[in-house]
Amino acid sequence: MADGSDTTLTADKTVAEQAPNGLVAGIRSFAAGHGGAKAVIEYVGKRGARIVLVGEDGAWADQFADGTDIAREACATAGVTVENAWERELMDQMRPSNDLWRSMARRTMAR
Repeated sequence: MADGSDTTLTADKTVAEQAPNGLVAGIRSFAAGHGGAKAVIEYVGKRGARIVLVGEDGAWADQFADGTDIAREACATAGVTVENAWERELMDQMRPSNDLWRSMARRTMAR
């Protein structure tokens, strides 16, 4: 990459400075609205990292970060525990909405 590129990371920028306040606020808001939350971070290539949040009430949502390190820092700052993998207990806790079930059925029927 050329010097001065806006995609070049500099060594003096810490991970905490990279975690956007909006991302941290979104994670905090979800956790507060659902009685707490746990997160699973998935690497999604050039896109960065997907943070899947699972609330204590079974609701779930996702957020995106520029990288897994930023995602982990955002979750830590927001006070949300990051799980290392999709454990059975966490998956059993998830409750998809009726809208999600309908959209999945439409995709299956379209094949």
